[in-house]
Amino acid sequence: MKMNKLAMACGVALLGMTAQSMAEISMNVGATSNYVWRGMTQTDNGAAISGGVDWESDMGVYLGAWASNAWDDYELDLYGGYAGEAGEFGYDVGFIYYTYTEDSESNFSELYFNGSWNFLSFGIAYALSAEDAVEAVEEDFYYYIGGSFDLPQDFSLGATIGFIEPDGHDDDMDSFMHYQIDLTKSAGDFGDVTLSLSDTDLDGNDAIAGEDADMRFFVSWSKGF
Repeated sequence: MKMNKLAMACGVALLGMTAQSMAEISMNVGATSNYVWRGMTQTDNGAAISGGVDWESDMGVYLGAWASNAWDDYELDLYGGYAGEAGEFGYDVGFIYYTYTEDSESNFSELYFNGSWNFLSFGIAYALSAEDAVEAVEEDFYYYIGGSFDLPQDFSLGATIGFIEPDGHDDDMDSFMHYQIDLTKSAGDFGDVTLSLSDTDLDGNDAIAGEDADMRFFVSWSKGF
């Protein structure tokens, strides 16, 4: 459920590709005091440690995987797609498969499109198979729009608004919005530290809400290699 994510076995296989492909392999690690995805906690408001591997060709094709602890389980996201630019407009279209080691019935997949223009970002995701997924991800469509602004002293400020539209398999789940503000400080070789404030328009009477109706504050660290 996810931020930027390839299986290690796939990465090993890709290392054997010819140099003519001009491929690049990168890795990332991270830690957070609360794994929040689309406004919903994935760790019962607990901490999470994550890591991923990405392969990208000079033609814009990429593959990747990202793993994290989630609830009492472990999550592995496998994805691939194509990213490029047309003038000042950036685009990224792909497929992602969310898997869980102990609860395979919660596995689901999505098609996604992400775009960017100057300081704006936006996107849409469509769930291909979510009928058996946990309620927090059981939707047909997810839309979002966000913005990011550079600040002095290597700080940056980001904001995101997302809308989740359920697929209708669960009559108790209504559409809802989530909001998040992120303040990030780049620490160079030591990675990035982000302070986040997240909330939804759910209230305590919503069947899926629980503690997700509450505003939450969390801190995260990430580093790429």
